[in-house]
Amino acid sequence: MLIEMRDIERVYHLGRSEDVHALRGVSFGVERGEWVAIVGQSGSGKSTLMNIVGCLDTPTAGHYLLNGRDVAQLSDDDLSDIRNREIGFVFQTFQLLPRESALNNVELPLVYRGVKARERRQRAKAALRQVGLGDRMRHLPTELSGGQRQRVAVARALVSEPSLLLADEPTGNLDSATGEEIMRLFEQLHRQGHTLCLVTHEPRLAARCPRAIRLRDGCIVADGPGREVAFADLPDAARAAAPVTAPQDNAPRSAATRCP
Repeated sequence: MLIEMRDIERVYHLGRSEDVHALRGVSFGVERGEWVAIVGQSGSGKSTLMNIVGCLDTPTAGHYLLNGRDVAQLSDDDLSDIRNREIGFVFQTFQLLPRESALNNVELPLVYRGVKARERRQRAKAALRQVGLGDRMRHLPTELSGGQRQRVAVARALVSEPSLLLADEPTGNLDSATGEEIMRLFEQLHRQGHTLCLVTHEPRLAARCPRAIRLRDGCIVADGPGREVAFADLPDAARAAAPVTAPQDNAPRSAATRCP
């Protein structure tokens, strides 16, 4: 199993007498090759969970095992290394360097790893071709459309050959047609065997994933097939009318802790 979350708690201390319980005993697992959505409204705890999955934050209690390693036992340098090698991040705002070409942006994680110039250039070109931007390598971000910039961000996430691709609201700054292109790209990456975790507040995006985990008030309230979990709160007619093209995987899931 790639990800194991065991009784994860995250408490933020805002003062001597005020604590915010962002996560409450969350437990679930993600196998290699899965595509999972973490879905919930603002304040549900999904951003906190994303930060823990991405090793950007650590839990107050519980255990997070990534590739069998307990993240809480790792040093800051080890965590930085995991973020560079094991996790590919895709952000809503792209996070590209505006004065660097698409190729240079994709190379950046390999620069931090000390990969030699020739090898990182070859790997960055291959990653850009993989996302359909073989003819846009020398373009600056300002010379690319929003969808192309997000594709550059996906290529940058892939270039390190990570164990996990973690996408935070990846279509949030895109129009519906361009967002559809990015979702189709994720579907392609899933078919190629990549492990993907999509964090979103939008049920229609979560429904595109074979599996979805819904958070509410810091704990899991549903974990199962994406469409079923994403549209659980919608009326039957609205649920039936919602467009979903991704194949749904109804295989049994690992046990997940849920709110009572």
